[in-house]
Amino acid sequence: MVEDEKEQEYVDPTLAISQEETVKVQSCPECGSTRLMRDYETAEIVCMNCGLIVAQKIADRGPEWRAFDEEQRTKRTRVGAPLTYTIHDKGLSTMIDWHDKDVYGKSLSPGQKAQVYRLRKWQRRIRVSDATERNLAYALSEITKIANNLNLPKNILETASVIYRKAVKERLIRGRSIQGVTAAAIYLACRQCGLARTLEEIAQASSVNKKEVGRSYRFLIRELDYSIPPLKPSQYITKFSNQLTMQGKVEEIAHKILAAAKELKLTSGRGPTGIAAAASYIASVLTGERKTQREIAEIAQVTEVTIRNRYKELVERLMFHISL
Repeated sequence: MVEDEKEQEYVDPTLAISQEETVKVQSCPECGSTRLMRDYETAEIVCMNCGLIVAQKIADRGPEWRAFDEEQRTKRTRVGAPLTYTIHDKGLSTMIDWHDKDVYGKSLSPGQKAQVYRLRKWQRRIRVSDATERNLAYALSEITKIANNLNLPKNILETASVIYRKAVKERLIRGRSIQGVTAAAIYLACRQCGLARTLEEIAQASSVNKKEVGRSYRFLIRELDYSIPPLKPSQYITKFSNQLTMQGKVEEIAHKILAAAKELKLTSGRGPTGIAAAASYIASVLTGERKTQREIAEIAQVTEVTIRNRYKELVERLMFHISL
């Protein structure tokens, strides 16, 4: 009887753990062990060290059906596409297709076809109802087009869409071109996610001049109160190596050169693309896989004079002995 009371005393505090806190449980409150086991048959979390029931009556958030292969999973699932910010309605809208067939695959009668045609027409009209939704639908399609032209990953596309939605919510689009703001949102997303893309690349992919993209970018930074870290030269090294089809050894040496230059404070006050291009040029010469300054300048979109100046500074301060 005493043992039962003692055991009840241990279990009672754990029964007060809410469903939200269950997910956050990482250690046993009794012995501090992190060896926890989820028992799906009894819906409990049990400590494997002392046997304490840490949480019980856990709700199963999965589906109520089971599937043993991909075909069953496809047939039994009843959910649609995941939410995405790249579509103006977040992908929650419905669509009436043009097959004119019922759920059994049979063709519709002429009267039903006319009715479905009217439903399809009004469904298409009410999907984009007001001016804000029309603006959002056009702008998000522009963002998708720019991202596809630059081969940007999915997270950049989603982040840029969220940034543009914030700008629309704050009424910052009025009086500015949609193309300029969308290009600025793409550039801001690249900076936020640490992807090396220059204003020139964004401007070329969006058919908007560099000056307008930069102006819209500074406007979004100021009005939306974003804190964007400065670009690092090391973010451009991988990009230059891939575009110049150089070996991984060249990229590794270029990163080491940049690390040494950063310790000597040679990177402060210099453009990241110029110093990264110079480090790539030095690494290519040291490994024997030489690339000309003109080739690297075209890829990095800087002048040959800039690469030459950064190259001289790095060679002089890092004391390289290079025979050209």
